[in-house]
Amino acid sequence: MKTTDVGPADPRLPALFPVLRQLRPHLTPELFRSVYEEGHAQGLRFTGVFDDGTDDDATGGHGAHDRADGGAGDAAGGRTGAACLGVAGWRLLVNTNMLRTLHVEDLVTTSAARSRGVGRALLGHLEQRARDLDCRALTLDSGTQRTGAHRFYHREQMGIAAFHFVKRLDGPE
Repeated sequence: MKTTDVGPADPRLPALFPVLRQLRPHLTPELFRSVYEEGHAQGLRFTGVFDDGTDDDATGGHGAHDRADGGAGDAAGGRTGAACLGVAGWRLLVNTNMLRTLHVEDLVTTSAARSRGVGRALLGHLEQRARDLDCRALTLDSGTQRTGAHRFYHREQMGIAAFHFVKRLDGPE
């Protein structure tokens, strides 16, 4: 397995969509591309775990980051055509509460890849990225109904530090 960043122009981007859609079923391919193109200018990034035929360290060495600007990954895994097993959407945030943080907005693995270390690899990769960026914390939002995911985050030493309130402005769901 290989963990790599996927930019908006990266040919691997379409491979992220079916995985991300398991978490965000309202997305269409066009909406996903549009959100990423607009969000990228605001710091949104996506990292994927790709099946390269090995079960080795899924992080690709935690410290090695492929290009987030849309450049291709190296020849080992993360290559165009390799199956995507997990996706994380994240961005760097600076605020008065946590100061500098890497915030995870999306974290999902394929149903077939769950309990195979893919989620742990993504979190480990992002934690190292946060450390490399001198962040004080790695933060993550998770829907209240996702109790299985919450158990996973607790196992990964993440605690509940705040509530995230939402007031929909586009009408009822």
